[in-house]
Amino acid sequence: MSLDQHYYAATVTWTGNRGTGTSSYRDYGRDHDIEFAGLPTLKGSADPTFRGDPHRYNPEQLLLAALAQCHMLSYLHVAAQNGVVVTAYSDRAEGVMRLNRDGSGEFTSVTLHPQVSVADPAHAEIAQSLHTRANQLCFIARSVNFPVHHEPTTDVASAPVQG
Repeated sequence: MSLDQHYYAATVTWTGNRGTGTSSYRDYGRDHDIEFAGLPTLKGSADPTFRGDPHRYNPEQLLLAALAQCHMLSYLHVAAQNGVVVTAYSDRAEGVMRLNRDGSGEFTSVTLHPQVSVADPAHAEIAQSLHTRANQLCFIARSVNFPVHHEPTTDVASAPVQG
């Protein structure tokens, strides 16, 4: 494998057999475990709309989280490259999924709402513009077939109180 390729492996194991397998739509659970070597197991299920457990992560949530996480990591990278000191970052991501009459569905868009704090007021404008470059670099955003929009806000971190 070259330095240009990275390999990822996950194991997904269905744990929702209630004794009769998939004998009918209502007879099986959607629970499953998501495992990556050396990491804690994620407990997954379907969205509650599709008979899933609301106390477990569903694939739609994990896709949304992956997009927000990837954008954040790409953004922090370009901020450091450009000498912008980010002191805080959070995002309230939202996704829209459309269900089709044939039972299929797809995401039609995701909007990220990153809130960034920077140390230097002079960097607020460039900090805001770096979201475009971060989107261009984000591996996950480049891999999906729907638009990933950004509605960022940038503020200046308040100075620590001297005591």
